[in-house]
Amino acid sequence: MWVYRNGWRAGVIEAASPRAVTVTYQPETSHRGTGVDTFTAPYVTLREDLFPDLDHRALRLVRRGPLT
Repeated sequence: MWVYRNGWRAGVIEAASPRAVTVTYQPETSHRGTGVDTFTAPYVTLREDLFPDLDHRALRLVRRGPLT
């Protein structure tokens, strides 16, 4: 999704309620860091573009080697 925080930023929904969503997003397009914030409907919209740093995070966390 896109979230509006000083411009439109790519983000991923972490939690949702009827009134708002909590989103992990990239506060700056020139950096790989992320931020987490809560947004209401006027500040979010759907996105179809892929952002590998955000969209595939869970896959990196799950694919670990066995514990030895």
